[in-house]
Amino acid sequence: MESGYVTTPFGRRPMSLGMLASQQLAETIEPGMRRSKWKLFRAICEARPALGVTDRALTVLDALLTFYPDDEISEEKGLIVFPSNAQLSLRARGMTPATLRRHLAVLVEAGLILRKDSPNGKRYARRDRAGEIGEAFGFSVAPLLARAVEIEGLAAEVVADRELIRATRERLTVCRRDISKLISAALDEAVPGDWEQMSLMFRDLVRRIPRVAGAGELASLLDEMGLLRDEAVNLLERHIKLRKINANESQIERHKQNSNPNSTSELEPSFEPKQGAKPAADNDPIAGPQDEQRLKHPASAGRRSGAADPMAGHTLKSFPLGLVLQACPQILDYGPGGTIGNWRDLMSAAVVVRSMLGVSPSAYEEACAGMGPENAATVIACILERGGHINSPGGYLRDLTRRTERGEFAIGPMLMALVRANGGVRRDAG
Repeated sequence: MESGYVTTPFGRRPMSLGMLASQQLAETIEPGMRRSKWKLFRAICEARPALGVTDRALTVLDALLTFYPDDEISEEKGLIVFPSNAQLSLRARGMTPATLRRHLAVLVEAGLILRKDSPNGKRYARRDRAGEIGEAFGFSVAPLLARAVEIEGLAAEVVADRELIRATRERLTVCRRDISKLISAALDEAVPGDWEQMSLMFRDLVRRIPRVAGAGELASLLDEMGLLRDEAVNLLERHIKLRKINANESQIERHKQNSNPNSTSELEPSFEPKQGAKPAADNDPIAGPQDEQRLKHPASAGRRSGAADPMAGHTLKSFPLGLVLQACPQILDYGPGGTIGNWRDLMSAAVVVRSMLGVSPSAYEEACAGMGPENAATVIACILERGGHINSPGGYLRDLTRRTERGEFAIGPMLMALVRANGGVRRDAG
């Protein structure tokens, strides 16, 4: 290309400062510069948004490059291609002439090719006697070679940004899954914590994730979700450590309680009628024949079969709700609205207290299965009332469940002892 040569477009097409700048840039090709035309074209495709060209315009550029004789673009091989519109249209997948001209103008405006028009606007080349091209008129690909380093840099940035977005989206997806499952596990296990508020925050973050987002926006959302996940993990780990501590204490507690089976205390869960006194079943009008038989012979079923009766726990009779609340007035504070009007309210309050005391869901479920849900809630209320005297509420509840299954536990003495300890003060339920 001649140094200092300026060409203006043929016909009515106007000249612009952008065209002049592109022509000046095309003159700055470094000596010996060469690039593979298809690798360079691939880089242009990657950097298409930054270059401001459309995919249809790249189709036309692809067709133009097929007319370049070599695989490598270099000044030594010439930089002008001069196909006719008919041939260019065929290689552009049958693009119509009007569309072809429009996209050629886009490529020129983007500074990827230059027009070098002949005096009559036709595209052709003059050859010397040896058959070498002396002068050609058509489209110059010199801007591609001059901007090769810039185009490759833009393409690398686009690829890196795309990979960063992909990796960030993957991490965001994993973080979303982790938070969702951690919150579900915490709610299923009734782990103490403001999980409802955390769930609302999580849903708000998910709603803020756009369908199309940049790396910076996704990274900001990932940071917020990461903090939320860390908070959930910390709460669960703290709960697990507390359960391990409670489990160790429960082993010590059971050892102390069973070391002297003949000793009794005010809350000893066994029922031994006084000498000469009739069993409680004879004095209680709602105690049935099974209660009377169990009280007279507490372990007879186990001795007959050599094992504990698995249904023994279900023979516990429930005491009036008023008596339970008279013995355990503290449970009222945990009822719906600070009151307890029925057994459902008591069982709801027991679930809250169970979590507060650190009793595991499995221990409470075993108690409900062995004693019945009303009696399990009653026992939780009793444990709350004497919480300062019980080192491991979870271990103590499991021990009472096992005694119930062996027919060795009755709730009556426990409730009566608490009524006496509270001095008969009663808070109305409901």
